[in-house]
Amino acid sequence: MRWISWIVVAVMLTTLAGCSSKFRSYDGPEVTRVLIYKESRTMYLMHHEEVLKTYNVGLGFEPLGHKEIKGDGKTPEGDYRVDRRNPNSEFHLSIGINYPNAEDRAYAKSIGKDPGGDIFIHGRPWKYRSGGEDWTAGCVAVTNNEMEEVYAMVRTGTVVSIYP
Repeated sequence: MRWISWIVVAVMLTTLAGCSSKFRSYDGPEVTRVLIYKESRTMYLMHHEEVLKTYNVGLGFEPLGHKEIKGDGKTPEGDYRVDRRNPNSEFHLSIGINYPNAEDRAYAKSIGKDPGGDIFIHGRPWKYRSGGEDWTAGCVAVTNNEMEEVYAMVRTGTVVSIYP
């Protein structure tokens, strides 16, 4: 009877070992730039002039225009950099961009407003499954499976260019 227990434990451990992790490895060409086109809701991971991966994205709930103030629901436009990574994100996985930059902060200050912050490229957890196409507070969203690829491929410091 004891050997049956060992078999059950071995099967359980084998099953658990086979479960995929949200942390993938990537050993392909370096992602040198992330291009996001808001109008077409498309994101490209680039290696210089070569497209490595293409994704459909969701944006802030007010997709038109550049993010200027906290709570406006807009996704920023311009050139930013990946400045942080969150493996424990509420949104599966996420990589942060350095919005607001100096120009964004200066503009918000000139109108007496807070520019906001915490802009990420992230996944879509179950609780936001019915949010429609543009549902974030200004972030860029892909599926959780796609975010696992993005998280593995894009490094801190990578330029993220967001176009209207």
